[in-house]
Amino acid sequence: MRDKNIISKLTVVGAGPGDPDLITLKAIKAIKGAKVILYDALVNEVLLKYASPEAELIFVGKRKGCYAYRQQQINELIVARAKSHGHVVRLKGGDPFVFGRGAEEIDYAKQFDIETYMIPGISSALAVPAYQGIPLTKRGSSESFWVITGTTKSHKLSKDVLLAAKSKATVVILMGMGKLDEIVRVFSDEGKQNVPMAVIQNGTTKNERFGVGRVETICDVVKKKQLSSPAVIVIGEVVSERTKLDSLATEFQNQSLSLTEPVEVSR
Repeated sequence: MRDKNIISKLTVVGAGPGDPDLITLKAIKAIKGAKVILYDALVNEVLLKYASPEAELIFVGKRKGCYAYRQQQINELIVARAKSHGHVVRLKGGDPFVFGRGAEEIDYAKQFDIETYMIPGISSALAVPAYQGIPLTKRGSSESFWVITGTTKSHKLSKDVLLAAKSKATVVILMGMGKLDEIVRVFSDEGKQNVPMAVIQNGTTKNERFGVGRVETICDVVKKKQLSSPAVIVIGEVVSERTKLDSLATEFQNQSLSLTEPVEVSR
Protein backbone atom coordinates (compact mmCIF):
# COMPACT_ATOMS: atom_id res chain seq x y z
CA MET A 1 0.00 0.00 0.00
CA ARG A 2 1.26 3.44 -0.89
CA ASP A 3 2.33 5.70 1.98
CA LYS A 4 -0.13 8.59 1.99
CA ASN A 5 2.57 10.86 3.42
CA ILE A 6 4.70 10.55 0.29
CA ILE A 7 4.70 13.67 -1.88
CA SER A 8 5.12 12.55 -5.49
CA LYS A 9 7.54 14.88 -7.23
CA LEU A 10 9.53 14.96 -10.47
CA THR A 11 12.46 17.28 -11.04
CA VAL A 12 13.92 17.27 -14.55
CA VAL A 13 17.56 18.29 -14.19
CA GLY A 14 20.10 19.39 -16.78
CA ALA A 15 23.49 17.78 -16.09
CA GLY A 16 25.41 19.98 -18.52
CA PRO A 17 27.55 18.99 -21.51
CA GLY A 18 29.94 16.52 -19.90
CA ASP A 19 32.42 18.35 -17.68
CA PRO A 20 31.06 17.55 -14.20
CA ASP A 21 31.95 21.05 -12.99
CA LEU A 22 29.50 22.52 -15.50
CA ILE A 23 26.43 21.82 -13.38
CA THR A 24 24.44 24.31 -11.36
CA LEU A 25 24.20 24.40 -7.58
CA LYS A 26 20.42 24.04 -7.86
CA ALA A 27 20.95 20.82 -9.82
CA ILE A 28 23.28 19.49 -7.11
CA LYS A 29 20.65 20.25 -4.48
CA ALA A 30 18.08 18.25 -6.43
CA ILE A 31 20.44 15.29 -6.88
CA LYS A 32 21.28 15.27 -3.17
CA GLY A 33 17.60 15.26 -2.21
CA ALA A 34 16.39 12.65 -4.71
CA LYS A 35 14.98 9.30 -3.67
CA VAL A 36 15.33 7.96 -7.22
CA ILE A 37 17.56 9.18 -10.06
CA LEU A 38 16.89 8.16 -13.65
CA TYR A 39 19.93 9.14 -15.70
CA ASP A 40 20.89 9.12 -19.37
CA ALA A 41 23.95 7.89 -21.25
CA LEU A 42 25.38 11.39 -21.80
CA VAL A 43 25.35 12.19 -18.08
CA ASN A 44 28.80 12.13 -16.47
CA GLU A 45 28.38 9.42 -13.85
CA VAL A 46 30.74 11.27 -11.51
CA LEU A 47 27.73 13.46 -10.73
CA LEU A 48 25.97 10.49 -9.16
CA LYS A 49 28.42 10.77 -6.24
CA TYR A 50 26.28 13.67 -5.08
CA ALA A 51 23.33 11.33 -4.60
CA SER A 52 22.27 10.02 -1.21
CA PRO A 53 23.58 6.50 -0.45
CA GLU A 54 19.93 5.48 -0.06
CA ALA A 55 18.91 6.79 -3.49
CA GLU A 56 18.00 4.32 -6.20
CA LEU A 57 20.05 4.95 -9.37
CA ILE A 58 18.55 3.70 -12.63
CA PHE A 59 20.27 3.96 -16.02
CA VAL A 60 17.66 4.67 -18.70
CA GLY A 61 19.90 5.90 -21.51
CA LYS A 62 20.70 4.82 -25.04
CA ARG A 63 24.10 3.62 -26.19
CA LYS A 64 24.94 2.82 -29.83
CA GLY A 65 21.29 2.41 -30.77
CA CYS A 66 20.49 0.14 -27.81
CA TYR A 67 17.84 1.39 -25.43
CA ALA A 68 17.82 0.49 -21.73
CA TYR A 69 14.21 1.69 -21.72
CA ARG A 70 11.91 3.04 -24.39
CA GLN A 71 10.47 6.52 -23.83
CA GLN A 72 7.04 5.26 -22.79
CA GLN A 73 8.70 2.91 -20.30
CA ILE A 74 10.69 5.83 -18.88
CA ASN A 75 7.50 7.86 -18.53
CA GLU A 76 5.80 5.02 -16.67
CA LEU A 77 8.86 4.45 -14.48
CA ILE A 78 8.90 8.11 -13.48
CA VAL A 79 5.28 7.92 -12.37
CA ALA A 80 5.66 4.59 -10.58
CA ARG A 81 8.74 5.67 -8.62
CA ALA A 82 7.29 9.09 -7.81
CA LYS A 83 4.20 7.40 -6.36
CA SER A 84 6.19 4.80 -4.38
CA HIS A 85 9.32 6.74 -3.39
CA GLY A 86 8.53 10.46 -3.59
CA HIS A 87 11.13 12.68 -5.25
CA VAL A 88 12.34 11.45 -8.64
CA VAL A 89 15.15 13.28 -10.43
CA ARG A 90 15.32 12.80 -14.17
CA LEU A 91 18.97 13.61 -14.91
CA LYS A 92 19.61 14.43 -18.55
CA GLY A 93 22.68 15.59 -20.44
CA GLY A 94 22.97 19.22 -21.52
CA ASP A 95 19.72 21.10 -21.12
CA PRO A 96 16.59 18.90 -21.00
CA PHE A 97 14.55 21.42 -22.97
CA VAL A 98 17.01 21.46 -25.90
CA PHE A 99 16.25 18.22 -27.78
CA GLY A 100 16.09 16.43 -24.44
CA ARG A 101 12.40 15.46 -24.25
CA GLY A 102 12.19 16.97 -20.79
CA ALA A 103 8.93 18.73 -21.55
CA GLU A 104 7.36 15.47 -22.74
CA GLU A 105 8.22 13.74 -19.47
CA ILE A 106 6.85 16.61 -17.40
CA ASP A 107 3.62 16.65 -19.42
CA TYR A 108 3.18 12.92 -18.85
CA ALA A 109 3.85 13.13 -15.11
CA LYS A 110 1.41 16.00 -14.61
CA GLN A 111 -1.43 13.74 -15.75
CA PHE A 112 -0.91 11.75 -12.55
CA ASP A 113 -0.97 14.69 -10.12
CA ILE A 114 2.79 14.66 -9.66
CA GLU A 115 4.52 17.91 -8.73
CA THR A 116 6.89 18.87 -11.54
CA TYR A 117 9.97 21.09 -11.60
CA MET A 118 12.62 21.97 -14.13
CA ILE A 119 16.29 22.88 -13.51
CA PRO A 120 18.00 24.05 -16.71
CA GLY A 121 21.45 22.85 -17.69
CA ILE A 122 24.24 24.25 -19.84
CA SER A 123 23.53 23.07 -23.38
CA SER A 124 26.25 21.31 -25.36
CA ALA A 125 25.20 23.50 -28.28
CA LEU A 126 26.74 26.46 -26.46
CA ALA A 127 29.42 24.96 -24.23
CA VAL A 128 31.11 22.53 -26.60
CA PRO A 129 32.08 25.15 -29.24
CA ALA A 130 33.09 27.54 -26.44
CA TYR A 131 35.52 25.01 -24.96
CA GLN A 132 37.20 24.91 -28.36
CA GLY A 133 37.38 28.70 -28.50
CA ILE A 134 34.64 29.01 -31.13
CA PRO A 135 32.28 31.97 -30.49
CA LEU A 136 28.84 31.33 -31.93
CA THR A 137 28.45 35.04 -32.60
CA LYS A 138 31.11 37.62 -33.31
CA ARG A 139 30.85 41.10 -34.72
CA GLY A 140 31.65 41.05 -38.42
CA SER A 141 31.27 37.27 -38.70
CA SER A 142 27.89 36.19 -37.33
CA GLU A 143 24.90 38.03 -35.94
CA SER A 144 22.88 34.96 -34.95
CA PHE A 145 22.98 31.18 -34.68
CA TRP A 146 20.74 28.21 -35.34
CA VAL A 147 20.65 25.10 -33.14
CA ILE A 148 19.17 22.19 -35.05
CA THR A 149 18.72 18.48 -34.48
CA GLY A 150 20.39 16.53 -37.26
CA THR A 151 17.95 13.64 -37.09
CA THR A 152 14.18 14.02 -36.68
CA LYS A 153 11.70 11.63 -35.10
CA SER A 154 11.27 10.02 -38.52
CA HIS A 155 15.07 9.52 -38.71
CA LYS A 156 15.43 12.02 -41.54
CA LEU A 157 17.52 15.17 -41.81
CA SER A 158 15.67 18.15 -40.39
CA LYS A 159 14.29 20.46 -43.08
CA ASP A 160 15.50 23.37 -40.96
CA VAL A 161 19.04 22.51 -42.09
CA LEU A 162 18.03 23.54 -45.61
CA LEU A 163 16.73 26.87 -44.31
CA ALA A 164 19.79 27.45 -42.15
CA ALA A 165 22.11 26.79 -45.07
CA LYS A 166 20.59 29.78 -46.86
CA SER A 167 21.42 32.14 -44.01
CA LYS A 168 24.67 33.78 -42.88
CA ALA A 169 24.15 32.57 -39.32
CA THR A 170 26.32 30.12 -37.44
CA VAL A 171 24.73 26.67 -37.60
CA VAL A 172 25.10 24.21 -34.72
CA ILE A 173 23.83 20.70 -35.37
CA LEU A 174 23.32 18.15 -32.61
CA MET A 175 22.86 14.43 -33.25
CA GLY A 176 23.94 14.93 -36.84
CA MET A 177 26.94 12.67 -37.40
CA GLY A 178 24.83 10.02 -39.07
CA LYS A 179 23.65 12.67 -41.54
CA LEU A 180 27.01 14.37 -42.13
CA ASP A 181 27.13 13.52 -45.86
CA GLU A 182 23.63 14.97 -46.32
CA ILE A 183 24.52 18.10 -44.35
CA VAL A 184 27.59 18.67 -46.51
CA ARG A 185 25.51 18.20 -49.65
CA VAL A 186 22.89 20.73 -48.49
CA PHE A 187 25.51 23.44 -47.80
CA SER A 188 27.37 22.62 -51.01
CA ASP A 189 24.16 23.07 -52.99
CA GLU A 190 24.01 26.61 -51.57
CA GLY A 191 27.53 27.30 -52.84
CA LYS A 192 29.08 27.13 -49.39
CA GLN A 193 31.80 24.57 -50.02
CA ASN A 194 34.43 26.87 -48.52
CA VAL A 195 32.58 27.78 -45.33
CA PRO A 196 34.59 26.72 -42.23
CA MET A 197 33.24 23.70 -40.37
CA ALA A 198 34.15 21.89 -37.14
CA VAL A 199 33.23 18.59 -35.52
CA ILE A 200 33.75 18.20 -31.77
CA GLN A 201 33.36 14.76 -30.22
CA ASN A 202 32.83 14.23 -26.46
CA GLY A 203 33.00 17.97 -25.93
CA THR A 204 34.10 19.41 -22.55
CA THR A 205 35.28 16.00 -21.33
CA LYS A 206 38.79 14.57 -20.97
CA ASN A 207 38.06 12.48 -24.10
CA GLU A 208 37.28 15.51 -26.26
CA ARG A 209 38.42 15.26 -29.87
CA PHE A 210 38.31 18.00 -32.49
CA GLY A 211 38.40 18.23 -36.26
CA VAL A 212 38.24 21.38 -38.37
CA GLY A 213 38.07 21.99 -42.11
CA ARG A 214 35.60 23.35 -44.61
CA VAL A 215 32.31 22.04 -45.88
CA GLU A 216 34.04 20.38 -48.84
CA THR A 217 36.74 18.74 -46.70
CA ILE A 218 35.07 17.93 -43.38
CA CYS A 219 34.10 14.36 -44.29
CA ASP A 220 37.75 13.58 -45.03
CA VAL A 221 38.77 15.20 -41.74
CA VAL A 222 36.22 13.13 -39.81
CA LYS A 223 37.40 9.94 -41.50
CA LYS A 224 41.08 10.70 -40.92
CA LYS A 225 40.56 11.58 -37.24
CA GLN A 226 37.98 8.79 -36.79
CA LEU A 227 35.47 11.15 -35.19
CA SER A 228 32.03 9.83 -34.29
CA SER A 229 29.03 10.40 -32.05
CA PRO A 230 28.36 12.03 -29.68
CA ALA A 231 29.56 15.13 -31.46
CA VAL A 232 28.56 18.72 -32.12
CA ILE A 233 28.82 20.10 -35.67
CA VAL A 234 29.53 23.80 -36.12
CA ILE A 235 29.26 25.51 -39.51
CA GLY A 236 30.08 29.16 -40.13
CA GLU A 237 32.74 31.82 -40.42
CA VAL A 238 33.13 31.86 -36.63
CA VAL A 239 35.00 28.55 -36.87
CA SER A 240 37.87 30.43 -38.51
CA GLU A 241 37.61 32.99 -35.68
CA ARG A 242 38.52 30.30 -33.17
CA THR A 243 40.56 31.79 -30.35
CA LYS A 244 43.46 30.00 -28.65
CA LEU A 245 42.55 28.98 -25.11
CA ASP A 246 44.74 27.67 -22.33
CA SER A 247 43.69 24.51 -20.51
CA LEU A 248 40.83 24.99 -18.08
CA ALA A 249 41.81 21.72 -16.42
CA THR A 250 45.22 23.18 -15.55
CA GLU A 251 43.94 26.61 -14.57
CA PHE A 252 41.33 25.38 -12.11
CA GLN A 253 42.74 22.05 -10.98
CA ASN A 254 43.28 23.33 -7.42
CA GLN A 255 39.94 25.13 -7.31
CA SER A 256 37.57 22.43 -8.57
CA LEU A 257 34.98 21.03 -6.19
CA SER A 258 35.80 17.62 -4.77
CA LEU A 259 33.16 15.23 -6.05
CA THR A 260 34.07 12.63 -3.45
CA GLU A 261 33.22 15.20 -0.78
CA PRO A 262 30.51 17.33 -2.41
CA VAL A 263 30.08 20.97 -1.52
CA GLU A 264 27.71 21.57 1.37
CA VAL A 265 24.52 23.15 0.08
CA SER A 266 21.18 23.61 1.77
CA ARG A 267 18.20 21.69 0.43
